[in-house]
Amino acid sequence: MKQHRGRVVDVDSLADLDRRLAAGARSLSGWRVRGLDLTGRTEELRTRKLAGATFLGCTWPPGEAERARAAGALVLPAPPTSTPDRALDLDRTSLYSVEDLYDAPTWAASFDGRAYAWSRRPATADSALRKALHDHAIDQALQAWAARRQVVGVMGGHAARRGDPTYRDAARLAQVLGSSLAVATGGGPGAMEAANLGTWYAAAGPTGLDEAVERLSAVPAYRPSIDAWVASARAVRAEVAPGGDSLGIPTWHYGHEPPNLFATAVAKYFRNATREAILLEVCDAGIVFLPGAGGTVQEVFQDACENYYADESSLAPMVLLGREYWTTTLPAWPLLRALARGRAMEDHVHLVDTVEEATAILRAGA
Repeated sequence: MKQHRGRVVDVDSLADLDRRLAAGARSLSGWRVRGLDLTGRTEELRTRKLAGATFLGCTWPPGEAERARAAGALVLPAPPTSTPDRALDLDRTSLYSVEDLYDAPTWAASFDGRAYAWSRRPATADSALRKALHDHAIDQALQAWAARRQVVGVMGGHAARRGDPTYRDAARLAQVLGSSLAVATGGGPGAMEAANLGTWYAAAGPTGLDEAVERLSAVPAYRPSIDAWVASARAVRAEVAPGGDSLGIPTWHYGHEPPNLFATAVAKYFRNATREAILLEVCDAGIVFLPGAGGTVQEVFQDACENYYADESSLAPMVLLGREYWTTTLPAWPLLRALARGRAMEDHVHLVDTVEEATAILRAGA
């Protein structure tokens, strides 16, 4: 069993599975169980929390796959033995559209789902090379896209549910910023979806955006059903034409978290490390960080590291939104402020409490 950095654990044998279950694991969130015959593990799995787990190409007793889906697990068929069509278009010159990714009635059958399933196959020299060349092509297409725009980043937790305060703040923030800037996010659910949604509704006014969030909140998360989550987004997306440009930069490394439908362009990568670096690099107009957990904190200090060594001409604002959260819940602000002291970045790091404060800083620096 190989444990990846972050919240993903790959389980590729029954011995691995049994060892982890015997160690007392109560939740399988973040586990990717691949190609196992689970017919003899029914009782063990029924006593665990399966929300957030992914099962690829596993064999199940009758009715157990459906029970796992109902509990919030992602259950996919065996991945294709060949590369999925268009997944590794090595000479593509444009970014993905949402229609490229969601090209089938269900997510599991879609290009995005097929590409994720293919990416979880055991690595070979050929597949590693194909993934690297694909990501290089996306790099080139993204550089061309970003060169024509000024881009501001909105970062925040993937777990924010539709309608939550953090979700609403991200949507409101991006709606204002999206009227004059392109907005970049990690391209997934939660606060990322909210920011892409806000940009899509940039010309619809606050009331239109509030109504959109209310409609979406009827399906607050992509678990237990990605397809229901997608369907509600399709309906809201169809209400208005996009009011601004927004970019999603997701990764098939976390492919169990589906891309949201509100980005007008999608730069999807296989390699997460590449994606993390590129996401921060394209945000030349600054970044606002909403409350989040490990991934958002990583982004805060990855951006801080780049700014720490940058000269004045290369700096853009870093704005932490949520004074209580960033000073008490996850006190990143005191360390960030101490790190910035005496450096060129010192006047470019900000802690604010409202969307209005954050937008004023970012628009002033644009």
